[in-house]
Amino acid sequence: MQQKKHTPLRSDAQRNRETILEVAVAELTRCADAPLSLIARKAGVGQGTFYRNFPNREALVLEIYRHEMQQVSESAAELLECRPPDRALREWMDRLARFAMTKAGLADAIRQATSGPGSPAKPGHTPLSTAADLLLRAAEEAGTIRSGVSADDFVLAIAGIWQLDPHGDWQARASRLLDLVMDGLRVGAPGT
Repeated sequence: MQQKKHTPLRSDAQRNRETILEVAVAELTRCADAPLSLIARKAGVGQGTFYRNFPNREALVLEIYRHEMQQVSESAAELLECRPPDRALREWMDRLARFAMTKAGLADAIRQATSGPGSPAKPGHTPLSTAADLLLRAAEEAGTIRSGVSADDFVLAIAGIWQLDPHGDWQARASRLLDLVMDGLRVGAPGT
């Protein structure tokens, strides 16, 4: 079987795709059953353009999830370039909490997209674990957190953010929970 070559999208096609994703996040967060025609109309693209980018609801929902997760993951390295490792880790945790709240708003749409027979599997958290590991190792090397904390341990420790109500006062609660995790990471650090 011949592999299909991936060619980069033209700039206008890339803008259309990004606009569709932005509108879809807002609409599907508001209503998991939002019609694809409404998303296309609000994105200012025709049905043909929409379906060329996303042939079905499942493809759209899973791309939103992947896109949002990738953005959060990529921000880890960006934060390390301009912040001390422990501050980069804590700020990244806030970004992760915002991602969790977006994901919570899309939970019904993701569940629908991945629950039917023959549906694609829900994407894993590998990019987030990789980003967490990058930040943890940098903070460990700087002596600002205890050594030996794995990305898996970290993800389990912060899992409570996925339980927060995105319609409530999640920011204050997430901040308290993440401060507790950060305080725990600092206990026993060589620099404390």
